[in-house]
Amino acid sequence: QEHYHTDTQVMALRSALLRRAGAKIPDYIVLGAGSAGCVVANRLVMEQGANVTLIEAGKSDRGQWDSWKVQMPAALTFNLDGDKYNWDYWTVPQRGLDGRVLHQPRGKVLGGSSSLNAMAYVRGHALDYERWAKEGAGEDWDYKHVLPYFKKAQTHHSEPSPYRGSRGPLSVTRRRTKPVRAINDAFVNAGLEVGYKYSDDHNGFSQEGFGPMDMTVQPNGARANTSNAYIKPILDLGIDALRVMTGLHVTRLLFDEGSKKPRAVGVELVDKQGRITQMRCKEEVIVSLGAVGSPMLLNLSGIGDPAELKEQGIDVRVPLPDVGKNLQDHLEFYLQYLASVPCSLYPWAATFPGIGPLQQIQRYLFRQPWRAVWAGAQWFTVGSGMSSSNHFEVGGFIRSHHGLEHPDIQYHFIPGCVVGQLDFLPQHGYQAHAGTLRPTSRGTIKIQSKDPRVAPLIDPAFLTTEKDVIDQRRSFRQTLEIMEAKAFDPFRKQRFSPDPNMDLTDDQVDAWVRQNSHSGYHLSCTCAMGRVVDGAGKVNGVDGLRVIDASVMPSMTSGNLNAPTIMLAEKLVDAIRGVQLPVEDKPWYTPKDWQTKQR
Repeated sequence: QEHYHTDTQVMALRSALLRRAGAKIPDYIVLGAGSAGCVVANRLVMEQGANVTLIEAGKSDRGQWDSWKVQMPAALTFNLDGDKYNWDYWTVPQRGLDGRVLHQPRGKVLGGSSSLNAMAYVRGHALDYERWAKEGAGEDWDYKHVLPYFKKAQTHHSEPSPYRGSRGPLSVTRRRTKPVRAINDAFVNAGLEVGYKYSDDHNGFSQEGFGPMDMTVQPNGARANTSNAYIKPILDLGIDALRVMTGLHVTRLLFDEGSKKPRAVGVELVDKQGRITQMRCKEEVIVSLGAVGSPMLLNLSGIGDPAELKEQGIDVRVPLPDVGKNLQDHLEFYLQYLASVPCSLYPWAATFPGIGPLQQIQRYLFRQPWRAVWAGAQWFTVGSGMSSSNHFEVGGFIRSHHGLEHPDIQYHFIPGCVVGQLDFLPQHGYQAHAGTLRPTSRGTIKIQSKDPRVAPLIDPAFLTTEKDVIDQRRSFRQTLEIMEAKAFDPFRKQRFSPDPNMDLTDDQVDAWVRQNSHSGYHLSCTCAMGRVVDGAGKVNGVDGLRVIDASVMPSMTSGNLNAPTIMLAEKLVDAIRGVQLPVEDKPWYTPKDWQTKQR
């Protein structure tokens, strides 16, 4: 049985042994080797010349027998189930979803959630950052200030553009996979048919419209997670200024108790055997544990809502009531159709359900194994073929009603029918993955024990405002219009979900959304700039401590969150260095008649 030691003599002994072994005291400790932490560690080492220790609770994304499940883009669902590379969290029962409990995967591996996500590279809309500047982040978080950092991070392997980067560590590519190209094109054409515009770059001048999607996949067909992009190059060069430590869980922050204002000076860590170590640094502790882990660690260290800390018997070091508040996430649903002709991923992706002990290997029991083997062989040998794409190759952004300046609905189109978010329906089909982008519901992350091994209570509070209910209903109806367009006539057999006989009254649509929607896995905003940290990521009321990850977003951006998280890490590490890239004042598309027309 694993024991969690708290004996101070054990801690002191292990710390002394580390010192005697000549362990170098780093300038910075970065907690969490995820989407943000890898960026921070790289830039501090390579641009600041600092000595950095990067600490990750999970395993390496390489060197395991199943590391290919992380690196292969088409295997993106494999690690969402189970806890080997995943914290495998669940929400509390959602009162806005008939009491359902929703899955919340979070990366527990080098690269963090960038090693688990769907690899959709979406920056959001320029007006998201104009909004941030007014929500407490500060005027240097508007679009002209953040665009240079998007570009700094990125190498886009398509044609050059004033909005794209060409020299950054993060590879961004596009794919046009031949067997599913026709049905993907039908989705784009359906959007145009019902009156929406075309966009050749959702991350460029115009987010609004239908067109190709960018993905964080390398030209060699491997996932471009932040571990591959930012950490592997340093390790390959043998630069010893970066020390990467895996398999260590952070239990609390350490403070200089002699200073007038609390100053973070280190961390306490526990390994898988329950052995505790303390580590100190010279400059700062940087918390990059994500929207769940970062507020949890602050709470465990006595920083947070005094009433909630006292409930758990934790002494209040710094009263910050907003820690863990303001939780935001995207809620999404699938509209699914069966196809009358071969056009989808089914022959490559569908598996047999496992029985008994075979349940653990269910996703390897392919219905057409010769296709899966060939696709795998192509990827392992030359990095091409069906396995080299995330298969979110096209998408769209629309406004749900007039009076909106920019899109509030996003579409990921999938050439297949996914069951339960993880498995494929064993027949040809396709689906639109739809959801609203700026919900007004606000939730919480709340610790339920001072034991750091106990998962916190995650409550996104989905659909707890009337506006969110109405917006999802609008999203449903507009998605249905697109999926019923003539462009799909050569492919459409019948609607699969919702049932084609379902009554489409408002009440029935609302009930279906409550029962069939799921998280977009975009947890964010729980240590928001202007509320918990300042515009440089510094925790209010504490010296030597910053938070740099999606938790510092004042509000969600309009789309997937990985690209904005990497951007803000690039920008905040420059704040540590005391520098800032020159602004780039580029225009963005706003419909001239947005006040009176929906499209």
